[in-house]
Amino acid sequence: MNLPPKVTERAFQRLAQINADRDGVPLRVAVLGGGCSGFQYDIRFDQPEDDDLILESEGQRVVVDPVSLPFLAGAVIDFTDELIGARFVIENPNASSSCGCGTSFSM
Repeated sequence: MNLPPKVTERAFQRLAQINADRDGVPLRVAVLGGGCSGFQYDIRFDQPEDDDLILESEGQRVVVDPVSLPFLAGAVIDFTDELIGARFVIENPNASSSCGCGTSFSM
C-alpha cells in the first residue's frame, strides 16, 4: 500500500490564514496530464467530492481525488515563502524530473 500524501503544519497554517474569510473551503491538490514535463499539479480551492481523500488538521482540509492519489503517494504538500513568491509546493518522491516552474513533472 502506498503512503498517502502528507501536508505540513506550515501548509495547514497558511491555509487557515487564507480561509479566515473564506468559509474554510478545502485546498484541492490534483495531478493533470500536460505541462512541460508530462504531468502538472492543479492546486486550487474546491469543495470535496464523495470519493476524495481528505487530509485534515485544526479544521483545515486538503483534498485529493482518487485518480491523482497514486501520483502523490508519499508526497509532501508544503507552503513556501521565497523571493520568487509565496505558494503551495509539492515535494514528490515519484517525480523523476520536474521543470523550473515547479508545477510540472514526469514519472
